[in-house]
Amino acid sequence: MNAWLTLLGIETLPLRIDRHCANAIPVAQFLQAHPAVSWVSYAGLDTDPYHALQQRYMPGGAGSVFTFGVTGGYETGVRLVEAVELFSHLANIGDTRSLIIHPASTTHRQLTEEQQIACGAGPDVIRLSIGIETVDDIIRDLDLALISATAANAAERSLIHN
Repeated sequence: MNAWLTLLGIETLPLRIDRHCANAIPVAQFLQAHPAVSWVSYAGLDTDPYHALQQRYMPGGAGSVFTFGVTGGYETGVRLVEAVELFSHLANIGDTRSLIIHPASTTHRQLTEEQQIACGAGPDVIRLSIGIETVDDIIRDLDLALISATAANAAERSLIHN
């Protein structure tokens, strides 16, 4: 059974990888333009410092895993992960489903903030693995979650300052 499932997965792997890569580009472009996002690190973007290398060594696409920084830091990152509905909150990558994780509050929480930043998992970092769902659904889910997370963070800051 395991061998049959492995062979079945291998047969469709090129189709799934094409969809992952095709979905990742518009998602990264959307995030790059979103006011709640401070930066996006994805070699598939023309503006990325590694784009020329990606084009040279990975002409089929830059893959589907990338990171971005959410404005508002740690609290907004936690709220974003809690607010998504389509994305699964998992630390693994390469699933057919879109995955999201906030490393500072999960996989890297045992480190100090300085250590998190040094290893690329600072308080604002969100890691995505883009799946094969309809790209419009992926973008809609991220947009609504970003709006919700940043609004909640702004409301909390307002209460603290008043």
